[in-house]
Order: sequence, then C-alpha cells, then structure tokens
Amino acid sequence: MLEKIDLTKSLKKKEYKKRMAKLESKIAFLQRELKNLGVPVMIVFEGFGAAGKGTQINRLIQALDPRGFTVYSTDAETKDEKMHPFLWRFWTKTPEKGRIAVFDRSWYRKLLVDRYEKKTSKKEIPIILEEISSFEKQLTDGGTLVMKFFLDISEREQKKRFHKLMEKKATSWRVSDKDLDRNKHFQDYLEMADEMLTKTDSDYAPWTIVEAEDDRYATVKILSTVAAAFEDRYKKEKESKKKEREVDGRFDKSELNDSVLKKVDLSKKMEEKAYEKRLDELQKKLRLLHGKLYAKRIPVVLAFEGWDAGGKGGAIKRLTNALDPRGYTVNPTSSPNDIERAHHYLWRFWTKMPKDGHIAIFDRTWYGRVMVERIEGFCTTQDWQRAYKEINQMEQQLVNHGAVVLKFWLHIDKEEQARRFQDRQDNPEKSWKITDEDWRNREKWDLYEKAVDEMLVRTSTADAPWIIVEGNDKLYARIKVLETVVNALEKRMKKS
Repeated sequence: MLEKIDLTKSLKKKEYKKRMAKLESKIAFLQRELKNLGVPVMIVFEGFGAAGKGTQINRLIQALDPRGFTVYSTDAETKDEKMHPFLWRFWTKTPEKGRIAVFDRSWYRKLLVDRYEKKTSKKEIPIILEEISSFEKQLTDGGTLVMKFFLDISEREQKKRFHKLMEKKATSWRVSDKDLDRNKHFQDYLEMADEMLTKTDSDYAPWTIVEAEDDRYATVKILSTVAAAFEDRYKKEKESKKKEREVDGRFDKSELNDSVLKKVDLSKKMEEKAYEKRLDELQKKLRLLHGKLYAKRIPVVLAFEGWDAGGKGGAIKRLTNALDPRGYTVNPTSSPNDIERAHHYLWRFWTKMPKDGHIAIFDRTWYGRVMVERIEGFCTTQDWQRAYKEINQMEQQLVNHGAVVLKFWLHIDKEEQARRFQDRQDNPEKSWKITDEDWRNREKWDLYEKAVDEMLVRTSTADAPWIIVEGNDKLYARIKVLETVVNALEKRMKKS
C-alpha cells in the first residue's frame, strides 16, 4: 500500500485556511448531532515516528467540543496491563455513546513498535491480527464509528525532522535512540507497517493513509475524512430512526430440536455424610491450588448461569470458602446501569476480567445477551444472533492470554424451582431472594429452555466449555462444581 503513495502532495496557506474554516464548522456541528444520536466514535492515529501525529491530533480536537472527547496516548504496556489480555486496556477505554475516543498510537503497537523490537514474536502475529479484527468488528457492529489514520513520510524526511528536533534542548527529548534505530532500518519498519495496513484494512474499519510531509495537506485530508465519515453516519442514523426497531426473540424453523437440557439426569444425589467429607477434601485441594495459581500468574474465569433458585449462590459460596479473599472477586451481574448501557454490552465484563494470578467469578454473565435480552426483547434479532460469535471470540482471547475459563449451567426442573420459590417465600430469612419477576419468568420457562439449549451448543468450546450441573440435589451440585474446578486447575498446573 505505502509504495504507491505520492508524498509530494501539498496545500498552499490560503487554500488551507479557506478549507479549514468550513471543515471545523462542519465537524463541530456533526459532533453535536452524533452525540444527540448516541453514536460512539474511535479515531486512531498511527504512523512513522516524527510524522506529526501529535500535531494532527491537536488540530482535529480544536474543531471539537472538549467536553465530548478523550485523547489516549498508547505507550508500552504497564505491569498491570501485561497481566491482562492485550486488548483489555483498549476495551476499558472504549467510549460511551455520544463520546469520542482519540488514540495517539493504539492496539496496532503490537504489530509495529513491539514487533520491530521483537517483543511480538512471529507466531503471535496471526493471533493478534485475528483478535484485532474481531475487536473492531464487534465495536462497529455494536454501533461504534471507527476511523484509522496512518501518517506516511519518507525515510529522508523522517531523518530531517529528527535532526531538527535534536537541535533544540526543548525538543531533543522527543527523539530516542530507538527512534534513530528505526530510521536506520526504515525499510524494515516500512515493510512491517505495510503488512499491517494490508491485513487490517476492512470495510467496517478502513485505513486512511495520510501524505504527511506537508502538514497543511495532512490536516485537511484528515479533517475532510472525519467530516465525511461523521456526515455519512449522521445520515444513516437519521434514516434508521425512521424505521421501527426490530426486536424478535422467537424461534423459527431452524431452532435446535434436540434438547440438551432434557437429557440431563436430575435424579443424581449425594448423602450428607459423603458430601461433608468430599467437600473438605476438595476445599483443601483448592486452597493449595489457589496459591500455586498466584505464583504462576495464571488467571481464572468462572462463569455461573442457571435457572432462578438453581443454586448458583450456594455453589459459589463453597468455592470461595476455600480461596484467599485477596485473590478473587465475585461479580454479581444484574441489569445494566445507565453507564453500562451507554457502552458496548461486553464492556462491563471486560472491565472485570482478572489479572494474572487472580480468579474472577461471575454470578450471571455476558450470556444474558442470548437469554434474557433475547427473550424479553431488550436487543434486536441481529444483536443476539451476532453475540454467539462475539462471546466465543472474547473467551478465546482470554484463553490465548493463558486464562482457565469454565462455564457452569446450574440445572433444575420446573417442579424443583417451584418448591424452592415457595420455600423462600415462606421463610422470612429467605424471602428477600424471591420477587414477582421470578414468578413471571416461570411462565416463559419453555422459551428460556430453548434459548439455553441453543446457547450451550453454540458456545461450548474445548477451551471454554459449558459444564451442565445436575442441580435438583444441592449437595451433588456443589461437589460437581468443586470437582470440575479442581480437576481443571490441576490439569492446567501440569502444563505450566
């Protein structure tokens, strides 16, 4: 891509001022409109060293309302960031609806600076490319407008700019030995950049290559591209608002007819004496494993779903009784609040993912997208149908980073649920656990059962499996959960 770029393009001062006046006014107007329409925007600036990324970002934001954007400068990963999947630090910075996030360098650092410095190995590159592609696709499918700019200059121009910066004490600090080394091996770095641009250019998140040797020309091209993208999105949003929002959680002829849940043997039981003995054994093992996990910096994600009153809380309690409280977090998931609703639906879960050596336990999870949100009509058909792939991709990224991911479905039958509901309602100490909504949800049992069946089939993978827990007998269920966790962690420890 880069070898065909004409770097001699320039713009005279008079023409620059004329065009900038119009562009700044247009962008300011469109920013307000996109804010009102709730469109999140991400603008990425990449390019060669000394190509003028900082200058161009400053010129862009002069046209924006400062209350509506945040600029992030991406340096080498901090110690904390290294203890998460590499896209975690960018997921946590994705903007809420109506806001703009500008990145001075971005997730592409892994394929540029880090690759050049051999911090990114050759075998990692295909995985990184796949993760970046899914990241950008998930964001754009979720409504985010993503723009990516690569500022291009020649080897000669870069060297000249470096020397100019180094001549003055006030600016010499901006040029490092690593910058000079990359200029010395400019062609190698260019080939890496060209490969990155070719493999990550897409219709949903395209690259705009900016001829940056003349900064006036570069500014106008960037602002013109932003204005055009803003305007195009504004028109599409206005048009879509006229159409009725499609919400459909029903099941058509393609539904899965072979029920997974109906095959589960819910007669399995455990005697209390055997339970107490096994519980003590497993908790002792888990306590030791937790210390080893921390020492080896292995993150663990345990996800719990199941019917209301299915026993999630009891199973989680027996797990956490064996864990050091400094090394785990239980994340109860309820309906999203206003801040969470203003972000991509996966954002609130990415922000809670554990750092290396820690355990994150989720009491209800991201699977609400394909269950309650689907059945209750809180998202569109396209939203929940797309979510299976998005969730699989998120979990695979956790595994790629080294996490152990286990997902439990606590299964009971309808009669057992009714008995537990009544028990809660009759017991003053448990009555807070039962609501009118719980009783209403029972009326949609069959719909939820079909949704769960489909979820289990489409999202159970070798690396992030679903474990169906026979839960009519609470004692049996708790032991199965503990045994599964202990076995998975022991297996992982053997690989470390």
